[in-house]
Amino acid sequence: MSTQSIVLRVARYKQGDPAPHMEEFTVEADRRTTILTALQEIRRTLDRTLALRHSCHHASCGTCGMVVNGREVLACVTPALEEAAGRVAVTVEPMQNAPLLTDLVVDMDPFYEKYNAAGMAYLRRSEHLAAADLPTGLAAFTRFENCLECGLCVSTCPIMGSDPTYLGPAALAAANRALEEPRDRNAAAVFRLVDRQAGCWRCHVAMECTAVCPSNVDPAGGIMALRQKVLRRRFGRLFKKAAD
Repeated sequence: MSTQSIVLRVARYKQGDPAPHMEEFTVEADRRTTILTALQEIRRTLDRTLALRHSCHHASCGTCGMVVNGREVLACVTPALEEAAGRVAVTVEPMQNAPLLTDLVVDMDPFYEKYNAAGMAYLRRSEHLAAADLPTGLAAFTRFENCLECGLCVSTCPIMGSDPTYLGPAALAAANRALEEPRDRNAAAVFRLVDRQAGCWRCHVAMECTAVCPSNVDPAGGIMALRQKVLRRRFGRLFKKAAD
């Protein structure tokens, strides 16, 4: 398989540095090379100190989220040659709106503090057709939640960059799912979490979060659905009070 040389312009930062800076590396790439494998090649052959997060290599874990050529992506499924086409170098940077730890690694703790507050269950009702035939030995279909918790939606959100108190698209989409399938979740607590200025009303409907989501979660759509639920709850109480 033929290869060609590409240049990656990679953001670098170590604790104690006055500020992040960019370094360039040249690697060989073919049509199967992803940004992640190119970065791993840099780490393996050119600079062992390059730090990045990764795990599954097939867009299931969400750990390799980063910004490539100004766009939030999962590096493991982003073709390097496509990103390099027509460019002098491919620019690779860490996700935005999260504390930078080192190089391409950000601190995800603030993300999870907000995301977990919604209390969304990870197993959901199956959306398979009721008439679907079950495979032999399987009692029922089970579906897991499709959010990868990659943080790309938070990185691209323009509100997150200006208001750190904002819950953010991932947490609000999770809250919407928690209300759709409440199970043993305290719905009143979820409404209190989201029905405030830093909650669902802070979104400016830029739709950037949905545009970059690698799992088609549609967080922007979830936030709009969440607003509808909040308004129905508010006005439902008003109508009930008036009727009484």
